Amino acid sequence: MASDHAEWWRGCVIYQIYPRSFQDTTGDGSGDLRGITSRLAHVASLGADAVWLSPFFKSPMADMGYDVSDYTAVDPMFGTSADFDAVVAEAHRLGLKVIIDQVLSHSSDRHEWFVESRTSRDNPRADWYVWADPRPDGTAPNNWLSVFGGPAWEWDATRRQYYMHNFLASQPDLNFHNPEVQDALLETVRFWLERGVDGFRLDTVNYYVHDRWLRSNPPLASSVAGTNTETNPYLYQEHLFDKTQPENLAFLKRFRALLDEYEGRVAVGEVGDEARSLQTLAAYTSGGDKLDMCYTFDLLGPQFSAAHVRGCVEAFESAVSDGWVCWAFSNHDVVRHVTRWTRPGGDPERTAKFSIALLSCLRGSICLYQGEELGLEEAELAFEDLRDPYGIRFWPGFKGRDGCRTPMVWEKGANNAGFSIGRPWLPIPESHRARAVDIQNGEEKSVLASYRAMLALRRRHAALVQGSTRFLDAEGEVLAFIREGGGEKLLCVFNFAEDPANWPLPQGIDVAETIDLGAGAALQEKILSLPPLGCFLGRAG
Repeated sequence: MASDHAEWWRGCVIYQIYPRSFQDTTGDGSGDLRGITSRLAHVASLGADAVWLSPFFKSPMADMGYDVSDYTAVDPMFGTSADFDAVVAEAHRLGLKVIIDQVLSHSSDRHEWFVESRTSRDNPRADWYVWADPRPDGTAPNNWLSVFGGPAWEWDATRRQYYMHNFLASQPDLNFHNPEVQDALLETVRFWLERGVDGFRLDTVNYYVHDRWLRSNPPLASSVAGTNTETNPYLYQEHLFDKTQPENLAFLKRFRALLDEYEGRVAVGEVGDEARSLQTLAAYTSGGDKLDMCYTFDLLGPQFSAAHVRGCVEAFESAVSDGWVCWAFSNHDVVRHVTRWTRPGGDPERTAKFSIALLSCLRGSICLYQGEELGLEEAELAFEDLRDPYGIRFWPGFKGRDGCRTPMVWEKGANNAGFSIGRPWLPIPESHRARAVDIQNGEEKSVLASYRAMLALRRRHAALVQGSTRFLDAEGEVLAFIREGGGEKLLCVFNFAEDPANWPLPQGIDVAETIDLGAGAALQEKILSLPPLGCFLGRAG
């Protein structure tokens, strides 16, 4: 085993695969591991460096696999362990790394650990989950809420205690204050390292540790003032005690030490922390002894403006001195960014092309979500078609996450767009079929072609991968910055507006060479003219 920590991940392009919706080979309507293997060439053709697989572990599927009942077994829905090994082998043959989702903060209530834990207060695993006595009046120990609605506590009649669950009641939280729990989880991580995975995406990484004194969370100031308009009551609290506890850092160091026993492995964390996301990211990635990188939800929301993107990047650069970020615009938990960011009357395809140009120019690693390379919009689903418990619970104020999880569209004219010969587990919109891979493969100006071109451009320019970022003054909806590194200095300019914009080059900035002059852009006498959602990339003199 090598002792160094190879940094292939720094500036890499990760492609997220949602296994249930990628490719079905059995006809049961759900994607599987063999389907992933058969389609990895598509991912490689984009110019990605790695794939991230959402959970495929054995699970009752109460939360679509994020409720794990066996951390070292493949759920039969997805295939076998041999099928997983074939995914790794084919990915490595194509030059792709394999990152898998690790859901360590909670398990399924059907996991053998929890089945034993709930039998009594003195069994060997009695303290493996977060148990607490009721208050004298029988109510829950404190005011903590579940992300998925209702209290974060569920009564168990056998133990006559409450157990904690940050999500569904069938997803009990593991007790990270117990060293035995940490040891057991790390052994499951080692299992997959031995099978050849290259890294881990750590789900809800800041939820691992809870306040050992179970103190109640205070309300947000906006809630006290009566100005909070959130649909989910979870967002009415300041989550000081139910997540993001300082003890989590010690576990992350243990996790990193395990990865460092193997060559070139990577850990990327998902930080869900409404108020302190960048501070948490900084703490979790600093010092070279915890996570390699994290991503937050800062660019996964509805805000779409030059000021917002600049603010997020500058805040990260200010807060994180020696850590690393992974930027993403879409994933399996949020409305697809083409839908979020296309303004009324706007062109979704233009939004998609603008977005990949912008993402390719940001400092950090980047993550793409399956289907965004086709410009897919959020699917509109009927209530009776929903499978997401989160959406079912909060309908119609919140429609859940199924709209971004519908199956991939491979062939326009095939049954179910080439995804399955059976009835898909979620409906495939007709509008998606028109954007199928086989159609866009033959179009020089398709969204798919833009993704391939921009990722190839990013790969050719070291400054875009790891170079520094310096923002330039710009008015209105123009975002302009210099990326410098690897012996080159690049000027990147983006017009977020639905109207044309003229941006005069600042004093001391010249364009020595145009690298990518987006459609409709022009540079004359040091004035850069950009069309709506136009962009420019040039070598600065």
